[in-house]
Amino acid sequence: MRNSHDQQDFYRLMNLYLDNELSNEDENRLLQELRSNPNYMDFLSKERSFREFIKSRVQRRKVSPALIDSIKEKIGIAPA
Repeated sequence: MRNSHDQQDFYRLMNLYLDNELSNEDENRLLQELRSNPNYMDFLSKERSFREFIKSRVQRRKVSPALIDSIKEKIGIAPA
């Protein structure tokens, strides 16, 4: 992955990989690139650590059922 388009492709694949959303073919392509480029492996490691930090340190606020129903109503889904 030499140019900025390739780097953007790597970042897109990396995010999909961390979200467990890659096809087997794309995952193999990403893993091959990681083996050949230590900088990308370092970036993946940092991104994974950052995501774990966010998950463990940031509390999610509870959403009220009324807000959920209001959003569903606005987008055209019948409330439960």
